[in-house]
Amino acid sequence: MRNAFADELTKLGNEDPRIVMLSGDIGNRLFDKFKDKHPLRFFNCGVAEANMMGVAAGMAMNGLRPVAYTITPFVTTRCLEQIRTDVCYHEVPVTIVAVGAGMAYAGLGPTHHACEDISFLRAIPNMIVICPADAHEVRGALRAAMRQDRPVYIRMGKKGEPVVHSGALTDFAIGKAITISEGKDVCLLSTGNMLPEVIEAAHMLEEKGISSQVVSFHTVKPLDEACLRGAFGQFRLVATVEEHSLIGGFGSAVSEWLADTDTRRQKFMRFGTPDAFFKKSGEQDYAREMLGLSAHQISDKIVHALN
Repeated sequence: MRNAFADELTKLGNEDPRIVMLSGDIGNRLFDKFKDKHPLRFFNCGVAEANMMGVAAGMAMNGLRPVAYTITPFVTTRCLEQIRTDVCYHEVPVTIVAVGAGMAYAGLGPTHHACEDISFLRAIPNMIVICPADAHEVRGALRAAMRQDRPVYIRMGKKGEPVVHSGALTDFAIGKAITISEGKDVCLLSTGNMLPEVIEAAHMLEEKGISSQVVSFHTVKPLDEACLRGAFGQFRLVATVEEHSLIGGFGSAVSEWLADTDTRRQKFMRFGTPDAFFKKSGEQDYAREMLGLSAHQISDKIVHALN
């Protein structure tokens, strides 16, 4: 994902002289092409993320289109006040890009885990929250963000995530979910880099005679309400899947939407991380297994719920 981000940012920078890149002292080699072509538009802000966010807000107020990038907890939790007050209160077009969503940096411990950021960011007025599922969605999200005149948060994985879509998403739109596969029994709504696990879970369900529709719900705020109405009106069970806390994340957003509408109630499940720090040692696949977010665990729980 991050390689696609760097490449797409360089292309956008070639097209739009207003685009500037701010880095929290990470991934500088990743942006060599951008720096070579636009040396005066790249700023290493160091490990001073609160200051970086204030700089980005000031740039945006003066007509530039800043993109602020670093590891997820450091570009969200560490500078949440500046995001809220400098960026969102003034409703300026700063694009915040986080790398290492969820348990992508599982091996580095809880300081680098990111299972609360959706909750933090979607609660702030004027903020758009996008969680791309693969490299193609990253490119689409970044281009869509550059067309906005308000703050956007893009929550990426780390690297090596499987590519799900067969090609470029020319019709990618903020707030418009993408149906990956059709089904008739269960609707699996996935956000972010959990999509490959969800697709695998759907295959396992198919082997047990359960037809599953898989949807990439890349935008958590604003939600695709038309998609939700269709899902809850058609399927026996609807499930949200995210690598984020069950408190305040994508599943919570859907639950809130359900509570505020007269939508027909079907069985509803939420898959996410528990209200606890993950203190075990292991990489992302191990963390998902321990947290009940692997494909076979998702499949088994859905079968149990249907029965």
